[in-house]
Amino acid sequence: MIRNLIRVCVHLQQRAQTANRSRRADKSMPARETEAIILKTFPLGEADRLVSFLGRTSGRLRGVASGARRTKNRYGSTLEVLSHVQLWYVERETRDLVRIQQCELLESFHRAQSDYGLSTGLAVISEIAERVLPEQEVSDSMFRLLLLATREVERRSSWQLPLAYFAFWTVRLGGWLPPLDRCAICAASLGDHPGYHSPQSAGLLCANCRKPGMRPFGKHARELAELFAGRKLDQLETAAEDRAVTELREASFGWIEFHSERNLRTREFLETT
Repeated sequence: MIRNLIRVCVHLQQRAQTANRSRRADKSMPARETEAIILKTFPLGEADRLVSFLGRTSGRLRGVASGARRTKNRYGSTLEVLSHVQLWYVERETRDLVRIQQCELLESFHRAQSDYGLSTGLAVISEIAERVLPEQEVSDSMFRLLLLATREVERRSSWQLPLAYFAFWTVRLGGWLPPLDRCAICAASLGDHPGYHSPQSAGLLCANCRKPGMRPFGKHARELAELFAGRKLDQLETAAEDRAVTELREASFGWIEFHSERNLRTREFLETT
């Protein structure tokens, strides 16, 4: 019993010494600063959090926020999903994870984050960004798109149009947007007729080439895609037809899943809101 207690004490002392050496090493290294959007957080150990964030000048990184799970911590609400923050971190060559030193809130989306219905839309936006963004690759266009979509979810108190816009532009920026006016197999013009899509297809198919289980993508959805391509989300005040918004969103989700080769786990939660 006593020997076991001694071993536990020695182990805890060694862990504390290692943590102290790590903190001293971090303090001796210059901290980097970036404007950032928090993508996801995960529990790490008893008191810390693993944070995935998109830095405007750093790209997507993962870092450790020490003590972030304690009741009293220096991060407050800055680590909520899709919060817009100013973040300081230390990067060490021998480690995959950076160490987050400080985080200041630039823009809060508390209403959307605390509302279950709105938070499901934010969760899908977060998962898509986490899925498609390579690590340490700067993408100012995706940074601006993320911020715009999150602001509009908060402003409109609705995720429908912002999420469709975000998914469409994610596909377009990724170079995955197929021609929307003709069949991907026979190249026949769709005209006023709907095309058909599924996560197993990279493009739209006509009625003759469609396969069982494919979903429709009608003329109004194609017109909405043209509108999205030419206008910023915050300039779209006129409510679009619900069916067109849904068709464009679902088609974009399918193309994201096709090219990333993984299903969007948060997609199913949209059906409950």
